[in-house]
Amino acid sequence: MIRIFQIDAFTDRPFAGNQAAVMALQSWPPEATLQAIASENALPATAFLVPASSDADFDIRWFSPRVEIPLCGHGTVAAAHALKAHLGWEPDVIRLRSGSGDLAVRCEGEVYTLDFPARPCEPVASPAGFADALGAVPAETHLGYCLLGVFENEDIVRSLRPDTRALAAIDPGIFVVTAPGDACDFVSRCFPCRFGIDEDAATGSSHCVLAPFWAARLGKSRLEARQLSPRGAEMTCEYDGAERVAISGRAVTIFEGAFTIDV
Repeated sequence: MIRIFQIDAFTDRPFAGNQAAVMALQSWPPEATLQAIASENALPATAFLVPASSDADFDIRWFSPRVEIPLCGHGTVAAAHALKAHLGWEPDVIRLRSGSGDLAVRCEGEVYTLDFPARPCEPVASPAGFADALGAVPAETHLGYCLLGVFENEDIVRSLRPDTRALAAIDPGIFVVTAPGDACDFVSRCFPCRFGIDEDAATGSSHCVLAPFWAARLGKSRLEARQLSPRGAEMTCEYDGAERVAISGRAVTIFEGAFTIDV
């Protein structure tokens, strides 16, 4: 039997933030098995950990119910929380090797800080159908890892009711909307249609784009952010001005169980 944890990440309270399952394995099963487990879990992400064989502590992979995810912030926070709170990991830094490069998590009490790659974006003309799919015209559009729509204020971002089927037909298949925050530096929502998710509750990877954008716009490196999904999420971002973004948040264990299928 393999222990499995369901954890809410980027929140300090149950039933908020984003849901992830975490499983620590001794070796990698076939990819089809990983995908089948994630589909069975039916959560936005399942994070799998395997002891690393070289200069990292663990290899990490993340799967949505439909596909493998190249970079997943909330799944990484959940994995760090499982290691520290339940699996006896003692060091305050967890070194991870992923398909998106070397990552790390610094654990300070109940706060987990991701060391993730920065992914700056560039201004572009709004693609055909983007505003119609969102139901509002963004003041600016930027393209990088995701397509970023910038709006004038928090109320517009909160009130959007996008047509996610229409969004899914537009490249690159991951969409983030953002605006200055009323009680924080910026707010956002994320629609990762490419991964089979209409709206993500809390998205660490989108803040690899948002942190450089708002750091330049606001002239500050440390930023308080909120994700305005129905569940809600909070994170602190710090951009080093070059290649890395630190994204900090908390996590709460919802339940622990045992996976009885031999993998």
